Amino acid sequence: MPNYRRVFLPGGCYFFTVNLLERKRALLTDHIDLLRDSVRTVRRLHPFHIDAWVVLPDHMHCVLTLPPDTDDYPLRWRLIKLLFSKGLPATERLSAVRKRRGERGIWQRRYWEHMIRNIWGQSKKYLGSE
Repeated sequence: MPNYRRVFLPGGCYFFTVNLLERKRALLTDHIDLLRDSVRTVRRLHPFHIDAWVVLPDHMHCVLTLPPDTDDYPLRWRLIKLLFSKGLPATERLSAVRKRRGERGIWQRRYWEHMIRNIWGQSKKYLGSE
């Protein structure tokens, strides 16, 4: 597994961009209810605050704040992507590598994150001030 340079801060606030593998597909908007259910399920199991979320046909942007006791946003993204993928019929084209690894061909493997570094990086929702 590659060792990406990522910043992990318990209670951190992050901006994410997450893309579909095939950028010309509209899976996210065509299956928006499945995406919402996937996010809801993961939030129930592994809480986080949604500060902002924009869903486009082939990618999404969001700003999320983690609880003060965790910095594990990769777990949350892995589960959201997994639940969404499992809810779709297996109709996508697969590369030989993805077939060999037993992967779906829905998501790009990586995502882009940027930690928001200002005084509002700690969500007031988790600090009990709202």
